[in-house]
Amino acid sequence: MGPIITDFKEMFKRGEIHIRLIVINVAIFVLTTFLEVVMNLFNGSLASFFEWLALPASLTRFLHQPWALFTYMFMHAGFMHILFNMLWLYWFGMLFLQVFSSKHLRGVYLLGGVCGGLLYMVAYNVFPYFQPAVGYSTLVGASAGVLAVVAAVAYREPNYSIRLFLLGTVRLKYLALFVVLTDLLMISGSNAGGHIAHLGGALAGLCFAAGLARGVDVTVWINGLIDGLVALFERIFRPKPKMKVKYGRGGARQQDYDYNAHKKTQSEAVDRILEKLKKSGYNSLSTEEKKQLFDASKR
Repeated sequence: MGPIITDFKEMFKRGEIHIRLIVINVAIFVLTTFLEVVMNLFNGSLASFFEWLALPASLTRFLHQPWALFTYMFMHAGFMHILFNMLWLYWFGMLFLQVFSSKHLRGVYLLGGVCGGLLYMVAYNVFPYFQPAVGYSTLVGASAGVLAVVAAVAYREPNYSIRLFLLGTVRLKYLALFVVLTDLLMISGSNAGGHIAHLGGALAGLCFAAGLARGVDVTVWINGLIDGLVALFERIFRPKPKMKVKYGRGGARQQDYDYNAHKKTQSEAVDRILEKLKKSGYNSLSTEEKKQLFDASKR
């Protein structure tokens, strides 16, 4: 297990931002799935914990867990759910980095998730069709953030061609249009919340790419928020440096006093040895006295 964790750490440190986002999502999924298995063995459940991190449709519940607007985009309902989200994030993350920066990708992913979550809550509380489900509905998944990345790339490079299995070569603008139309047509289906969030994420990606073309970066605030939080955590958890003793003026005077006193003692000892040497000769000196005299002659 140790080498695997080490590999994940190295992948996170050396990987591009889309790889880091994938590692975070996968790590959270593996950890929560493992904990759920353990809880099931003891006839328990992590359902309440998942709900604590999922985004509720109810505005009242949201006010009690506002962090869910960010945490929900790193939670997934199953293996196939996270698999397809991470594959899209990997493919389109690489394309995104060819035309935008790593910091932009981080900002677009988070901004897409936030906009998708907000549109989801607004839709469920505005349209009567969703009223019966507001009290118990929740949203999880990275789809809104991923669709924001897809939409941004499609806006910037609409005629870029990619090869799809069974479909052949397709231009990005048609792929993005197909995804958006699919979400619109399935907005009243069984996964209505997910499709609404997709639309919010795609809209965020379009706003980013269109704004950046005019010199306006809509990800500045969210990137600034993340940078501030990272700096705060580094300041709190960074190992404290070893204490270094610095002497002020008083300390310097004390050092000078000690040094001068030591030199005076040495000088007096040497004077006594020289007096003894003059009176009784070199052979009268002890081994220690001879050593002191030799050391004094070297200074």
